[in-house]
Amino acid sequence: MLTEETTVANEVLHDLIAIHNDRIKGYERAIDELETGNSDLHQLFSSMLEESRVLKAALERSVSAFEDGTAHDHDGTTLGGKLYRAWMDVKATFTGHSRKAILESCEYGEDKAQDAYQEALSETTLPIDVRSLLIDQQRTLMVSHNRIKSLRNTEQ
Repeated sequence: MLTEETTVANEVLHDLIAIHNDRIKGYERAIDELETGNSDLHQLFSSMLEESRVLKAALERSVSAFEDGTAHDHDGTTLGGKLYRAWMDVKATFTGHSRKAILESCEYGEDKAQDAYQEALSETTLPIDVRSLLIDQQRTLMVSHNRIKSLRNTEQ
């Protein structure tokens, strides 16, 4: 039986899993939009895909501890993520697939991931092990955010 504390933690973890699903789909999309000659971004985006897969797996392990092995769909995305990808479609129509446009879109996604982790960490009833996991993951994602931002700042 789930307590109020574990129910909140379970909901937070599921929300963050969905954020990672969004991030994975976003970087897959970014890779698809890259033009020839952007092998540096292809490599970076591929590493960020793998990063989200690893972080998502850690969140799923935490969820399974609360759900006692109950099966749950961990492949869903958020409504915001779906809207963001639709916005990327519209933006690509008008701005093309320039490095800067792709990096701006990726930075926007990274900002949303940071917002999601900040909101999750605002929950005061999270168990200490979950809070610690989320803090570590947020730091990891901040490094990726800053890499994207730095690259975006160097583009004309």
